Amino acid sequence: MRKFVLIAAAAGLAATGALAQEGTVSGAAGGAVTGAIVGGPIGAAVGGIVGAAAGTAIDPPPERVVTYVREQPVPAQPVVVEREVVVGQPLPETVVLTPVPDAPEYAYTYVNERRVIVDPKNYTVVQVLD
Repeated sequence: MRKFVLIAAAAGLAATGALAQEGTVSGAAGGAVTGAIVGGPIGAAVGGIVGAAAGTAIDPPPERVVTYVREQPVPAQPVVVEREVVVGQPLPETVVLTPVPDAPEYAYTYVNERRVIVDPKNYTVVQVLD
């Protein structure tokens, strides 16, 4: 059993270094190695799943973007969507987004009484404020 754990750990470490640019892959490999060391083969499976989820986490926007969005007035017409607004999930494309000046990779909106920073290319929620 120890040989299996050590071989899995060595293979996982090599894979993690080679795939460092791929968040999901390296997260899964790192999680699998840690899980294998702690809990054997079952721990490797669970660790791989948890690591993959952590590897796909969305980086928050720069503080200047957050500050800009917080300073904008709340719109007179409230926008309501029928589901919870969650980081990593897209908003409906019917929601109107406002671009962030000097940061075209971000837009914002006010949904369900909360300020939301969004990736305008795919409407994915990057950060929820308020």
